[in-house]
Amino acid sequence: MLDAVLFDIPAPAANAQPKAKRPAPVQADRRWFADVDRWTYLGAPAPSWLAREEFGEACVPLCVSHHRLDGRRTMPRAVTPWMLDSGGFTELSEHGRWTVSPYDYARAARRYFDEIGMMDRCAIQDWMCEDEILAKTGLSVYDHQIKTVASYLNLMTLDDELPWMPVIQGYSIDDYLRCVDLYDQVGVDLTLEPVVGIGSVCRRQSTKEAVRIIETLWSMGIRMHGFGFKVTGLREVSHLLYSSDSMAWSLNALNRAPMPGCTHKSCSYCPKFAMAWRMGLLNSLPDDRQLITLTA
Repeated sequence: MLDAVLFDIPAPAANAQPKAKRPAPVQADRRWFADVDRWTYLGAPAPSWLAREEFGEACVPLCVSHHRLDGRRTMPRAVTPWMLDSGGFTELSEHGRWTVSPYDYARAARRYFDEIGMMDRCAIQDWMCEDEILAKTGLSVYDHQIKTVASYLNLMTLDDELPWMPVIQGYSIDDYLRCVDLYDQVGVDLTLEPVVGIGSVCRRQSTKEAVRIIETLWSMGIRMHGFGFKVTGLREVSHLLYSSDSMAWSLNALNRAPMPGCTHKSCSYCPKFAMAWRMGLLNSLPDDRQLITLTA
């Protein structure tokens, strides 16, 4: 038996100072972003953000998860456009299935639409196709695609007046093309939809494979929404996306000093930080891609 210590990490000195955090983002001036400004949804950690005046005044669209809204007795009244995220990744990663029935989800979405107002779109109960999710569900990519298409049909049947957003799921380029065909086989032409979610690419959004997938679907005339797109991903494909959303600012705030004037230890739930982060994101996009009209 080995009783020697092979690697010994010395304890920090008693007077050692904690590693300094990076500075907070600078509150940059507004540049001209064309429609990319309008359709870059900012992930909101709390429903109350929907009623905050600063988001309404700056016309910043928000993205709020069903999990944040479900079960609330009263709803905020939105002052800015927003989209409903279904919380699918959390559902499947924690339970290996959807625990929310289509009836309950459609009923909740209707309540949000009526009581909160200004809802642009609501994501369906799609089934992600990352390996870790497939391991949780025990199903194949094809099974997840069938269930995703069925979700759109079910929700449209339950309430076709809500702005349901179909989602294309898969992993390889052939998977995504097959999913488009599955929609077509049930009479849904995705090129006629206002916007279509592109699933299972957020963790590889800046890779050549993900860019090729998005380029291919864009060339078919499908207007796409990118779930959870960060700075690096948007720099590659912002000109090909109709819209995107991101909550990355909150994690970014954990590694940065608070904004000037903020008294909390972390800005991970701070509207001021979120606004500055979003402005920095938009300013960082290449100029030739900022000025492309995403509604074209």
